[in-house]
Amino acid sequence: MQKILEGVRILDLSRMLAGPYGSMLLGDLGAEVIKIEEPGSGDLTRTTSAQAALRGISAYFLSINRSKKSVTLNMKTEKGRAIFYELVKKADVVYDNFRPDALERLGCTYEILSKHNPGIICCSVSAFGHDGPYRDLPAYDVILQAIGGTMGLTGPEGGDPVLMGVPMGDLGGGIFGALAISAALYNREKTGCGQKLDISLLDSQISLLVYMAQTYIANGQVPKPRGTMHPLIAPFRAFKTRDGHIAVVAFQDKFFESFCRIIEREDLLTDERFDNLINRALNKTELYAILDTIFPRKTTAEWLAPLREAQIPSGPVNDIKDALNDIQVRHRKMVVEIDHPEIGRYEALGNPIKSSAMHDGEFMPPPALGQHTDEVLGALAGLSADEIKSLRNEGVI
Repeated sequence: MQKILEGVRILDLSRMLAGPYGSMLLGDLGAEVIKIEEPGSGDLTRTTSAQAALRGISAYFLSINRSKKSVTLNMKTEKGRAIFYELVKKADVVYDNFRPDALERLGCTYEILSKHNPGIICCSVSAFGHDGPYRDLPAYDVILQAIGGTMGLTGPEGGDPVLMGVPMGDLGGGIFGALAISAALYNREKTGCGQKLDISLLDSQISLLVYMAQTYIANGQVPKPRGTMHPLIAPFRAFKTRDGHIAVVAFQDKFFESFCRIIEREDLLTDERFDNLINRALNKTELYAILDTIFPRKTTAEWLAPLREAQIPSGPVNDIKDALNDIQVRHRKMVVEIDHPEIGRYEALGNPIKSSAMHDGEFMPPPALGQHTDEVLGALAGLSADEIKSLRNEGVI
């Protein structure tokens, strides 16, 4: 079986999180992703968080760099750039997450690279994009969540802004980058033309505001943090149980009727504050005050069984350990095993894209620094063993 993107070659200049996450998704789908790294040091995440290591290798790096090859190349040297241009001639995509001025200094702008390969697709994932007043400012996930409004929506009702538990300021840009590259590859099949893709992490955060932003535009009211509540419907929240928390959604009338029977409060069905979807939303504070006294009477499992039997959307509030061991997560191969030449077999997260055209759960392990340098430069740049040895001695690779 061929993977979806088999035959696509990507030169990946990205590092840290946003870029590497997107290129990993493309690699999982079958693209040949060649990670270009600095000789001697490589991606900073190789040595990030020594306390979060798996048998001596950075867990951070392992989590977002499988399905790739590693080539070391000093792009700051003239010889390094010349070799890179040779690789560009044999590539489909050049992917980076540099600031715009860094691309210009390295000679890797779309305008330059398209002269070497008119069909090349260049995708840049940067904090603020390649134009605008913030163009040259640095940023990380927390900055993007702050400026993009998502931090202002996250946290307990009436509390201070809270950073999301997963770094969506970075991950959102990686996902949009992978989507844009896939669309550009499809477009090139039809037109034969490459193109420049400019993905801003801030743009991505704004896009993720969806109905929260549209609600503000509609009525002028600024949404505030609401904990686990939905701003427009109820009940839609997590509740404290005897031994944990459970999330329940029962705002539709058919679900609310079953819900009230399960919690043994059928009187709520005739209470004019809660007798229809609109009234429940308007009076959710009063409704939650009642429900908060009911759910602690039983365990999460004791509530979950009848709620699921009644087809009421519900689930336990899991920590990471429980989430990774959930029977549905395991069934869908969202936790897989990968063989690594240094640390042996280890567990990693699977790919959420399932396809009848691919074997599921088979991934190439994250590469050692420069593991594929000789292979790639020999096959794609046409360099001899002696030439590669000389470049290594000069520090170019």
